[in-house]
Amino acid sequence: MTVPLGGIRLADHATVYAALDRAGFTDVWSSEVAGTDAFTPLALAAAWQPRLRLGTAIAPVFTRGPGLLAMSAAALAEAAPGRFALGIGASSPVLVRDWNAVRFDEPFKRTRDVLRFLRAALRGETVDEVYDTFTVRRFTLERPPTVPPPVLLAALRPGMLRLAAAEADGVILNWLAADDVPTALAELGERRPGFEVAARIFVCPTEDATYARALGRRLITGYLTVPAYAAFHRWLGRQDSLGPMWEAWAAGDRRGASAAVPDEVVDALVLHGSPEECVARARRYADHGVDVPVLALLPTPELAAGGAAAWAGLLPRLGVTGGEAG
Repeated sequence: MTVPLGGIRLADHATVYAALDRAGFTDVWSSEVAGTDAFTPLALAAAWQPRLRLGTAIAPVFTRGPGLLAMSAAALAEAAPGRFALGIGASSPVLVRDWNAVRFDEPFKRTRDVLRFLRAALRGETVDEVYDTFTVRRFTLERPPTVPPPVLLAALRPGMLRLAAAEADGVILNWLAADDVPTALAELGERRPGFEVAARIFVCPTEDATYARALGRRLITGYLTVPAYAAFHRWLGRQDSLGPMWEAWAAGDRRGASAAVPDEVVDALVLHGSPEECVARARRYADHGVDVPVLALLPTPELAAGGAAAWAGLLPRLGVTGGEAG
């Protein structure tokens, strides 16, 4: 499950993590956009629910210095030994440049260089290296983790997917349909033992299809017009289905762009229906090769009206105890 859950204070997440554990969820994975940072919700989970595995999806490689990113990862790995996976990625120009005042230059090289730095630093090595995108002088973690966390790489297109296959411990996929998974995994080639594939799956557990599709169109318009995601979906073969959206967006017609997203694209990328139907559709990602399907819950009318009780009733229906997946 993606954490934190919307509309619930971080201070109240002890009951959320306990409910997820009871429902059969094995992992909680954070994200980092403009809400919480990637590490704080996982630090709370490490303290409150020590059986859950933790992961970042993702911590951006531009918004922290390499040393600080290594320290944050090492601290969480020390708090949850053997239960933490560090997911990193390039993020986007909006988050990096517009919101964090950092230049978004050469994202592939920066991601590669941070990956190489982290793998060495988290092993407790002294790093004294001139990389293509930054230089580190004699950095050594004072508290290297006893169990270095695996480092997973967020990847969309062939170049980053191949980098993940060659140098990372796993890959994180995002904003793709279950039927797209084989296309992405084909770029990985033969996977090494222990190499892990995670995917964030957007889930809107409501039978109000009109609501779910309207929300899905807004999200798709906001995300898949970002150049990296637009290129990703062109590569996946959605030029014809999403071309009108991109054209309207480029012309400044935001409303027209949203209206141009076909229902079949929304239904493929944003799972909706009853919780049980959503779980069944999420399982298709696992059937296509995803090791860790990570649900990302979207708001629904039922959750808004029902408050904490609605959340309490929903989580078991999405977990192993209620829906045969977690």
